[in-house]
Amino acid sequence: MDDISYDDFVKVDIRVGRVVRAEPYPEARKPAIKMWIDFGGEIGERQSSAQVTAHYTPETLIGKQVMAVVNFPPRQIGKFMSQVLVLGLPDQNGDVVLIGPDMVVPVGGRMH
Repeated sequence: MDDISYDDFVKVDIRVGRVVRAEPYPEARKPAIKMWIDFGGEIGERQSSAQVTAHYTPETLIGKQVMAVVNFPPRQIGKFMSQVLVLGLPDQNGDVVLIGPDMVVPVGGRMH
């Protein structure tokens, strides 16, 4: 593993947002869900696609707070433009579990 400096770390802008809309994304190569996430006034609403169907449905994601990298360039995922990278960890089967705060916090808060 390569070491990075603190200056490298702070370049990655990781914020908390709340999922305000979610839809299945059957056109994706692997099962995925499209999400629209509110990051508050400074950033606003951004969209993302994530392969999280093993543990989540669109309905269970609405209102959930998630962590995402908000300063990556947008990425085309099929016909959908993903504007942020939602963060998660693999469970024992390799399925993604989303990362979020364990208490409700104001949207837009930056991880530090």
